[in-house]
Amino acid sequence: MAILFYSEMDAPEPWREALARELPDMELRVWPDVRTVEDIHYALVWKPPPGLLGGLPRLKAMFSLGAGVDGILLDPALPTHVPLTRMVDAGLAGQMSEYALYATLHFHRCMDRYSQQQRREHWGPLPAVPAAERVVGVMGLGVLGGDFARKAAALGFRVLGWSRSAHQLDGVTVFEGDGAFEPFLRHTHILLNFLPLTSQTAGILNARTFASLPRGACIVNIARGGHVVEADLLAALDQGQLGGAMLDVFATEPLPADHPFWRHPSVIVTPHIAAQAIAKLMIEQVVENIRRVERGEAPLGLVDARRGY
Repeated sequence: MAILFYSEMDAPEPWREALARELPDMELRVWPDVRTVEDIHYALVWKPPPGLLGGLPRLKAMFSLGAGVDGILLDPALPTHVPLTRMVDAGLAGQMSEYALYATLHFHRCMDRYSQQQRREHWGPLPAVPAAERVVGVMGLGVLGGDFARKAAALGFRVLGWSRSAHQLDGVTVFEGDGAFEPFLRHTHILLNFLPLTSQTAGILNARTFASLPRGACIVNIARGGHVVEADLLAALDQGQLGGAMLDVFATEPLPADHPFWRHPSVIVTPHIAAQAIAKLMIEQVVENIRRVERGEAPLGLVDARRGY
């Protein structure tokens, strides 16, 4: 049996070494070195080209190299009868919370405005706002969003959460369902997006969403670039409806050199680094899931293709 590896972002060497140690009877083949497709029983991929997975007739399971699977589910030839899993934590939750906490504190303490003042050589202290009076809104309360929401609440922020399904988190006021989205937004000063990208959430950060926030609110997107209608975001920033944006993910990555986000004074760009999966923990998950599938058990982190996550 063989495992097919495909990623334009991840190096295969750590996987080859670890899998040779943990699963010595399985060969790792790095695309395009597929050879005999009937040998491929498992696929370890990140944003594979359409049709790649559907061309593997003896596939037992597909493993995403990240927490997201939208780049896989977009494939019209995806073999939907084959289990698909995503990375569950693998060091992601802690890193995502670190990034989100930094972004929250950045806007809460007006560091964006102080940076602009520095460029103008202007000395101007701004009024302090207690954390309890700053409302942090979290879109998506799964493993990643829930971890951040609890940590933000522990710092004394008033934390609101919005999700399509019911959640209960200590210190977090939860808004559930589409009808609660606008009331959730109306109170939010700093909005952070942790949602999975699905047909229901694509473009959710749009003009209507921005208009529902208090004037001067800031947004942080660490989920997927497809959540943002970029023209609407730029317009909301230019009109002052939004006070700032910190963006780690984009519709096109790497972000094109001529993109206006690079030069906009109210936008902070980072190169999709909010959470970088730790290879050791990822490998442990994949090895465990292969062993589970070989025993006839359901793998961990199983994706519901109908929901998109």
